[in-house]
Amino acid sequence: MTAPVIPPSPSREEYARDYAAALAANGDESLFDRTEPIGPFIEWLAEARAHEVNDSNAMTLSTVDADGMPDARIVLLKDVDARGFTFYSNRESAKGVELAARPVAALTFHWKSLRRQVRVRGSVEPVTPQEADDYFASRARESRIGAWASDQSRPLDDRQTLEAAVARETARFEDLDVPRPERWSGWRVTPHVVEFWRDRPFRLHDRLRFTRDGDAWLRQRLWP
Repeated sequence: MTAPVIPPSPSREEYARDYAAALAANGDESLFDRTEPIGPFIEWLAEARAHEVNDSNAMTLSTVDADGMPDARIVLLKDVDARGFTFYSNRESAKGVELAARPVAALTFHWKSLRRQVRVRGSVEPVTPQEADDYFASRARESRIGAWASDQSRPLDDRQTLEAAVARETARFEDLDVPRPERWSGWRVTPHVVEFWRDRPFRLHDRLRFTRDGDAWLRQRLWP
């Protein structure tokens, strides 16, 4: 079997070539004067939206299963404000079951084009039914039908079975609005720790960690 081709560590010449661009993108020291993490996160997200080819709001959601094993998958961030980071899915999915049993999670955002990363750890709570209704209503009709058709995370015999379920639900809701299934909702991660990382040459990266302290945040610069 052919070994995978893994890129080598950049050479000194490659670092020198990329240094000016990296400094322009990630050399602003004002990040380390910020007193809370949500504002700079929203700014970074806006920059990512302008540069990432696909899904700038994609994040790795890490949960803990019944055996204490970590479990991770990519989901989409759908809202962020002072309360936390919100996403939506099926409550009967693997992630939904794990969050019901252990309402804690970690999030990881990686914006490759900007060479930046943000890590979040915190507690999790369900969104309100009204929030779930409002977001569900904003989705494409076909996506809403899919939420009814899919027994998410359960074994599926074949693609035809899925397509038959979609056809069945499409017929059931013909000429009708598609309401939110009770099993479909959302969660908000209330951040306890938020860490910003940005690339700098020679692996001498910048790291800044915010830790919640009551209603305030403690700020700490970290070694790379």
